[in-house]
Amino acid sequence: MPVKHATASVYLFARIGGGWRLGMIEHPRLGGVLVPGGHVEADETPAEAAVRELREETGLTARFLAPPGCALPDGYPHRAVPPPWWTVEIPVRGDNHLAEPHVHVDHHYLAVADHPDRPVGPAEHPLHWVTAEELPGLETPLDVRVLGAELFGRIGALAERRR
Repeated sequence: MPVKHATASVYLFARIGGGWRLGMIEHPRLGGVLVPGGHVEADETPAEAAVRELREETGLTARFLAPPGCALPDGYPHRAVPPPWWTVEIPVRGDNHLAEPHVHVDHHYLAVADHPDRPVGPAEHPLHWVTAEELPGLETPLDVRVLGAELFGRIGALAERRR
């Protein structure tokens, strides 16, 4: 049974020039472009990792959109952890955390940068804002293209409904 590492990814959208764009970073080690994300550290939840990775990799903060679901009842005694939109298992060859093949249990979050032109800090990677039309031709994994295309069709309504 392979080792599993918790990771978090952020599908970051912004309204730029009258249309929606998806924020994608140039990844120096993996090549191509990816959505921001990375490993969950031992002292954080996947949601906290998503916020941290987004800020580190892009220099931006964003409004994270909550997925549909049931709220905890009033009086529940424990703090809720913001859930991801999806959690998937992604086989990987190896990375900077473990050289052997293993599995990333990736928590996918959806966020909107209301001020994509106002970074709050330096970005670790170049950030590109891509359109729905540009996405299919990018050098990026199939899962990112499929989910990105689906979200482009829904982001306007989701962003407005969850303000």
